[in-house]
Formats: sequence, C-alpha cells, structure tokens
Amino acid sequence: MKQDNTIKRKSYAFALRMIKAYKFLTSEQKEFIISKQMLRSGTAIGALVWEAEYAQSTPDFIHKLSIALKEANETEYWMTLLKDSEYISEASFHSIHKDCVELIKLLASIINTSKKMNC
Repeated sequence: MKQDNTIKRKSYAFALRMIKAYKFLTSEQKEFIISKQMLRSGTAIGALVWEAEYAQSTPDFIHKLSIALKEANETEYWMTLLKDSEYISEASFHSIHKDCVELIKLLASIINTSKKMNC
C-alpha cells in the first residue's frame, strides 16, 4: 500500500463501528435483516483494504480498492435505509455516515491517484 495506512486504520475503525451498530440493532431494535447487510458491506471495506496491501500488481491493487469503494457505497445505502425507517436516530446516522463518506472519498482518491501513476 503506497500511503501511510490512513485508509487501513480508518477502515478498521469503521468495521468496529459497524459491529457495534449491528449489536445495538439486533439486541435493542430487534432488526436483523438490514443490519446484517450493513455489517457485511461495512466490514468488507476494511478486509478489502487490508487485502490490497499485498496486491500482486497495481491493477490488482486498484481492483481490490474499487470493490472496497463499492462496498462503502452499499454500506451508505443500508445506513440511510436504517435511518429513514427509524431504526437509528438522525444523530447516530450522521455520526457514522460522516465516517462512511470519508472512506468513500479516501478510496476514490487513492484509486484515481493509482490509475494516474499506472499509466
């Protein structure tokens, strides 16, 4: 991985937040379906970022981070759905949504930079 591992640290911290949110949603709100989808996509981001660290090539690195970006976008969808269906509060949503948007921006930036450097 060519950056200072900021994305690695932030995606891991985000995965931990997803796990805590999932625990809350299943135990307190009794919501199991959408929260499971959010958990899967939200934790996949970090797994793909960590996998990209040892990519076989620059195209492989870009591919793995592109999938992580898609997972982050999907996570944003599930979070928004949970907010709009009133399973999570506006305040909770905005707190975690901010982190998700930050990951999306970081991933997009790393992907675009890597593509420019690979040309």
